[in-house]
Amino acid sequence: MQEVKFGPVEKLSKFNFKMKDFDSLSKFEGSSPPSVFIGSKLKYPLVNVGILSPVEKVEKAEIFDNPKEWARDNFSIMDVLKLRENLLNSRFQSCVTDSRLNKKFTELAKEVALSSGPVDVEIELKNKIDFRKNSDRVLIPHGMSGDLKDAKVTGNIKIDFKVDRAINDEIKANEGINYLYSSGINEYSLSKILSVGVLGLKKDKKMVPTRWSITATDDMISKELLKKVREYKWLENYSFFFGDFMGNQYLILMFPNIWSFELFELYYPGSSWNPGEEMKASTDSEGFKGRTTYAQNCAGGYYATRLPVLEYLDSIKRQAGVLVIRLETPSYWASLGVWVVRESVRKALLEHLEFPSQEELLLHSKNFSEEKYNFNTEAILKRSTLLRIYGTQKNLKEWF
Repeated sequence: MQEVKFGPVEKLSKFNFKMKDFDSLSKFEGSSPPSVFIGSKLKYPLVNVGILSPVEKVEKAEIFDNPKEWARDNFSIMDVLKLRENLLNSRFQSCVTDSRLNKKFTELAKEVALSSGPVDVEIELKNKIDFRKNSDRVLIPHGMSGDLKDAKVTGNIKIDFKVDRAINDEIKANEGINYLYSSGINEYSLSKILSVGVLGLKKDKKMVPTRWSITATDDMISKELLKKVREYKWLENYSFFFGDFMGNQYLILMFPNIWSFELFELYYPGSSWNPGEEMKASTDSEGFKGRTTYAQNCAGGYYATRLPVLEYLDSIKRQAGVLVIRLETPSYWASLGVWVVRESVRKALLEHLEFPSQEELLLHSKNFSEEKYNFNTEAILKRSTLLRIYGTQKNLKEWF
């Protein structure tokens, strides 16, 4: 795995775009990871549909869009940025309902999104490449963009038979997502499939901007998992998890109780979303029945945090009350999207400590955060809705 990580990154970091004449670059052959991007900046129902690829063919193109591998191999922020800045978003304008029509470019975007491996493409642009970069809390950045004049697939496309079945069956989008997830297709692939408008009842199919397809995928999978988790027995002991990745530090506290979930995100001065001089914070939560409204404060990070928590509880066949504290430190100096949240939480859930009482759990979390992260959790815990409820209501174990 060392070779997979450092080979492509080193190779691409040495690739000197300044040596290329981008003013004259209008046509090239590349390999999409595969990756598509549905932009949301046009007036709805218009969207920008983009095919992402390097401006030349490279080996192991899948590394350009593989958050699971980036996390597994502990890529740095710079590793990811070096990869992503070499991707060109070749885009065209479309109406979201064009996914129901057999238009050339939308069909090509669908093929790329549905592919289970890299796709060789030939791209021709209308004009000069745009190098402007945008930061976003949900989306993974990419380096360049250009308006598409023509495109075609020049290699074979492999589509998983389960994906082919889901997009051709007359079932709702959430049913398709959960069928594919239970079949082993991960949320990263599913959000791409959802974005190009191939899932759902035929009359309802439409493209979904990538920023919304990511959160919608997290939410649909979580709601299905929650149906099972609510039926499980309570966690037996009080559990404490911790971990950090790319400057994001996580403390996760689990309580033997019915399902509830609360997230606190704290942004240190100098971190990617806090250029100021004072600590900033946001929080959202839900009770046993889940949420009925969008988590406005933590936004996509809320859903990206909740999914791996529910995956963990489902894996151990238990339900619990869960309190998550995220410390976004100055080491997280460039926002890379909510995949960092999702994979950071998964890393934190790999190991844990158990305690016989809530008091011992809270005391340990306070001492641990002060010693390891130089952060006092006391102010956060005092604001916790979840802990306030636990402090005023006796659970069944306490009564018996």
